[in-house]
Amino acid sequence: MSTLEEHIDINVPLDTAWECLHRTESYAQFVDGVREARAEGEVTRLDVDAGGRPQEYEVEILDRPQDKVMRWRTTSGPELAGTFSLLPIDGEHTRIQARFEYRPGTITEAFGGPKGFAQASAIERGVRSDLEQFKELVEQGR
Repeated sequence: MSTLEEHIDINVPLDTAWECLHRTESYAQFVDGVREARAEGEVTRLDVDAGGRPQEYEVEILDRPQDKVMRWRTTSGPELAGTFSLLPIDGEHTRIQARFEYRPGTITEAFGGPKGFAQASAIERGVRSDLEQFKELVEQGR
């Protein structure tokens, strides 16, 4: 399993960032490839463009609200997992640490694209872009 870690500082209080991270319907606004997201009971369903073709994946989200940590893992589709940890910088600023776990072969099979180092670079750019889009979304209060 390969692991990628990224972080970004955002200009909102911790609770505001935590609340926005849990607005499932907004995932399509900041997660590249997600066309629609919806919570259905204990399961989150994501309609995504995977390698140029539409797919639906189920994701299980496990929270540790006292620590402000959201863990997630796919329960259908490619085997993916990760965490979002929110850390207060001060009363008005929050650091989001994202951890993404994947098998490189699984990513290539599910989404197509490059292999090896080029794939790792593409995934890193994607995670960074998603975090930057989340920052913009939260700071604009959408």
